[in-house]
Amino acid sequence: MLMTTAADGSGAGHSTGGARQTAPYGSWKSPISADSLVQGSVRFGDTVLDGDTIYWIESRPAEAGRNVVVQRAADGPVIDLLPEPYNARTKAREYGGGALTVVGGIVYFVNYSDQCVYRIEPGQTPQAITRPSQRVFADFSYDARHDRLISVCENHSSEDQEPEIVLVALELDGSGQVTTLVSGCDFYSSPRVSPDGDRLAWLSWSHPNMPWDGTELSVARFGKDGLPEATKVIAGGQAESLFQPEWSPDGSLYFASDRTNWWNLFRYQQDDQTVQVTDLPAEFGLPEWVAGMSTYAVPTAGQLIASYSQNGQQTLVRIDTLSGQHSAWEVAYTSYEGVRANARKAYALAGSPSAATALVEFDLASDQTQIIRRSSANLPGEGYTSIPTAIEFPTTEGQTAHAFYYSPLNKDFQGPPDAAPPLIIFVHGGPTSATSAVWNAKVQYWTSRGFAVCDVNYRGSTGYGREYRNRLRESWGVADVEDAAHAAKFLAEQGKADKDKLLIRGGSAGGYTTLAALAFHNVFAAGASYYGVSDLSLLVQDTHKFEARYLDRLIGPYPEAKQTYEARSPIHHLDGFTQPVILFQGLEDKVVPPNQAETILAALRAKGIPVAYIPFEGEQHGFRKAENIVRCQQAELYFYGKILGFEPADEIEPVLIHGF
Repeated sequence: MLMTTAADGSGAGHSTGGARQTAPYGSWKSPISADSLVQGSVRFGDTVLDGDTIYWIESRPAEAGRNVVVQRAADGPVIDLLPEPYNARTKAREYGGGALTVVGGIVYFVNYSDQCVYRIEPGQTPQAITRPSQRVFADFSYDARHDRLISVCENHSSEDQEPEIVLVALELDGSGQVTTLVSGCDFYSSPRVSPDGDRLAWLSWSHPNMPWDGTELSVARFGKDGLPEATKVIAGGQAESLFQPEWSPDGSLYFASDRTNWWNLFRYQQDDQTVQVTDLPAEFGLPEWVAGMSTYAVPTAGQLIASYSQNGQQTLVRIDTLSGQHSAWEVAYTSYEGVRANARKAYALAGSPSAATALVEFDLASDQTQIIRRSSANLPGEGYTSIPTAIEFPTTEGQTAHAFYYSPLNKDFQGPPDAAPPLIIFVHGGPTSATSAVWNAKVQYWTSRGFAVCDVNYRGSTGYGREYRNRLRESWGVADVEDAAHAAKFLAEQGKADKDKLLIRGGSAGGYTTLAALAFHNVFAAGASYYGVSDLSLLVQDTHKFEARYLDRLIGPYPEAKQTYEARSPIHHLDGFTQPVILFQGLEDKVVPPNQAETILAALRAKGIPVAYIPFEGEQHGFRKAENIVRCQQAELYFYGKILGFEPADEIEPVLIHGF
């Protein structure tokens, strides 16, 4: 269990001494400005370990969200490798990921503007190895025997059909040749060449499955012509999700499977036997929203370095591959992503409730750690960071849901006597995803101004086993909405929130839950939807291939279940809206197109419900430009101030609230 804050929501459990000024919740002056959310901050992407050199991608809001490839050789300086205007980002799945690989010091990356694969040799400028086309590449593995890259390829040349997704080989001789290796399924990921160069492993799945529903792991041998042959499915199926196949130096193949309800680690051996390596009520896997995700590494035949999630907290461990015994690092980090390792060092993107995510090096001999790069250089001083409490709360059908509760905390201020703070329910996206307790500037922005925050892992979230994840099946728009409402009421009943000042916010799927909560429940005083869904029927008819059949599992097949889609769409239940809403939308969003926000905007304006709308040119699904991130945060605070009747301490450009 994580450290707890004061039960009364005042932050008194973190007193730092000195008199505190009494002021209305929401009006406290905070050192965590909206500008500080982006100044000196980066968002980490792919990590790749090549020999003793670690490479990674960082997205920089200060550079309009440009993704830069960065490296650090053993004990050397941190160096940018990607000159402007290159931007290492793939459009695969629309969410990206897997845009980088490194082979013998030569960097290969996907450039965003033309989606070509480029090579960077030391001291040279990037050179394209593919030609401009309608193809999108991601998720690379080097085939040394044939001197080529193997990758996932999406072909978007047809406007009337879904893009064909296949596994291909990219020649490195400058010819630009692309050869299809594997096809036939709707989706592929994680192509991995064995250490001896003899075999290729990969994951595949088809509609209506998502990768966390049911996948297959296949292995084939390379024939004399370099094409895979004698393909064999070694694990998986319609009701088993597999994650991250990785070869061991001894030729065995590791993977995570949820066949035991939890994503545990398994080993497929050269004698065709599969052995379970870990058996914990914990998750060694993740929902594969993007390519290149990694929770473990195989540095030697006898050892794994892995992270697992249990009760909302992650642990990094060494695992003896023969005995299955594991030992944890005694460090303060509680969140790990992008795990990589060799025989000497391990690397991970690690964070904790009091420390922003950083790229951290772990010395396997001494157990010493070293921070290589921080995601934020602007952490506030002591007395402004609220540490979350992991909570469980009762919800419908006699079940329990999970969340992290943050009390308001600012060493310079306290709330009025006998008053409870306003509460913001945070709803994560996905919806098959999860929130963690790692330090989040956007959470602390609110708590340091006098808001309580509850970050909800509603039924359907990952990290709590397949059974919990499947509770959202055919229940999206019901279970998640009920859990958000029950979390707010639970905290209000405990005196940790003002029952008349309950707010809800979320992005993408979280934006849908926000709108649905306002349409179907009389709990929240206002909401903020970031690129959220208002019309489920419109979404299922106008979204990208990766999620084209996602709603089959979450709601039902369309159009057979059209009545259910309409019943759960906020746009069809305008009578339920009585409280104000602010909408944020990227105008180049292909996942949740702008018509979703514009439709609900027009409807609420016509009904006379106070509503604000802030669109952004050049933004897609998720905002990357510094000025837009700042504007969103300030506008949301301004909006809440007007609705709840407090005056923010910040100077904020006014927001037009129609009907207010």
